[in-house]
Amino acid sequence: MKISPSHQNLTYCGRIDWSNPEAPVFIYPCSFVQMRFTGNTLKIHVCNRNVYWNNYLGYILDGVQGVLQLEQSGESVFEIKADAPNEIHEFLLFKRQDACHEFAFLGAEIDECEKIVSPLPKPSRRIEVYGDSVSAGEVSEAVDYVGKADPLHNGEYSNSWYSYAWILARKLNAQIHDIAQGGIALMDKTGWFCEPDALGMEHVWDKVHYNPLLGDATQWDFSQYIPQAVIVAIGQNDSHPFDYMAQDEDGAQADTWRNHYRHFLQNLRKTYPDAHIICCTTLLWHDKAWDRAIGQAVRELADEKLTQYLFRRNGSATPGHLRIPEAQEMADELAAYIETLDIADWN
Repeated sequence: MKISPSHQNLTYCGRIDWSNPEAPVFIYPCSFVQMRFTGNTLKIHVCNRNVYWNNYLGYILDGVQGVLQLEQSGESVFEIKADAPNEIHEFLLFKRQDACHEFAFLGAEIDECEKIVSPLPKPSRRIEVYGDSVSAGEVSEAVDYVGKADPLHNGEYSNSWYSYAWILARKLNAQIHDIAQGGIALMDKTGWFCEPDALGMEHVWDKVHYNPLLGDATQWDFSQYIPQAVIVAIGQNDSHPFDYMAQDEDGAQADTWRNHYRHFLQNLRKTYPDAHIICCTTLLWHDKAWDRAIGQAVRELADEKLTQYLFRRNGSATPGHLRIPEAQEMADELAAYIETLDIADWN
């Protein structure tokens, strides 16, 4: 029996392109579709568009995680077997990676005479994260490299399920939109994303599609999802190609960055008047001047619902991407901090 992507009993989360309701496009990490079904066989239909690396989808079936490798481009059908056919199975299909690819979900199939069961309610808490590869969970599964530089890889170790962002959402029992892209900095012409014509978070933050190698950019309708807590984890890739903040944090380039950072926070505030905005960086090595610049911008805005958080091992834990234990460390600290805040409609 074919299950349309627009079936009323499917649940979605994430900044997804719904311009075609029969082929919703997943762009951002942590975006997912969830279903509850009976029977012992589930088929998933998807269509991939690749930019770089090998591309993988993640899934959780009855609490057990699996991974599916996509074709570089075009349609794929995956058959997944459940162990106990007479029970109601919980299935979640999610995007493991950032806009190194995007895929359209074309629907599912279950055995004849089986059914899709009504979904469980979504959590009432909602968070949104603006960040880079660490927020996306890039290279998170390379657990033999905790505290070390990255191994050679081609996308196989990246898994948004193990990003601090999604671990945090699960700890808080919150929905998540993870606006995270590997290599991205705040401003255009800095960072690694889309070099040599690098695009920054100032370009991406209000978009659905944003990778120019996958087509024209499209705007996001912010009324579709209003978070109560927003995490801004930008400032890690901004030192590329030149770490001007470390060289002269009182200089003209550093001052320009702080002005742009303040403007970015002001745009978020206009978009989400009631949200608590938490500014941070990560455990990945970086010069402390970036955290001082963030702190200065936060103080100057004098917004009681805008704060900075510094992790216990901020900027000093690892030269490589965060692995699962390090992401867990970040999520634990952030969750404890967020629970101390007076956030509207949180409890």
